[in-house]
Amino acid sequence: MNPSEFSIPVLGFAAFSGSGKTTLLEKLIPILRRRGIRLALVKHSHHDFEMDRPGKDSDRLRRAGAGQVLLASKYRTAWIREGDGETEPDLGELLQHLDTRELDLVLVEGFREVPIAKIEIHRPSLEKPLLCTGDSHIIALAADEAPRQELPVPVLMLDDTESIADFVLDWLEGR
Repeated sequence: MNPSEFSIPVLGFAAFSGSGKTTLLEKLIPILRRRGIRLALVKHSHHDFEMDRPGKDSDRLRRAGAGQVLLASKYRTAWIREGDGETEPDLGELLQHLDTRELDLVLVEGFREVPIAKIEIHRPSLEKPLLCTGDSHIIALAADEAPRQELPVPVLMLDDTESIADFVLDWLEGR
């Protein structure tokens, strides 16, 4: 499935590692929630990670060879699928696991190569190139200082999370 055709709007946050994607989302999500937006988040990681506590039943069963484990309680549900260690996950496939009946928006951290609408996070001090000059799917740049060049997208100040939330809501409304 093409992620840009998902039944719920999908908005990515793209940047080089260490730019502050998670920090921005950590501040942005509560603002969007207060404004009535029901959202989900899909995060990509380049690193191996453990979601379950070692020694617990679900961890033991996964390590025994279960390729997928669905762990559920009245507090939360988690789906764990083992990867092959080489193939990157497919965002379109991951989106299909979300319960769209309870969503207005899906935020995506990472997956910067996937052709979805994205806000780029940029810190010139990191000396990384701008993505928005070569990616037509980037709809805005959130930066910690004004860029020194003319850009094809609006520029938002990274520390003004309320304005970024306004931009996201305007984008959502305009879809």
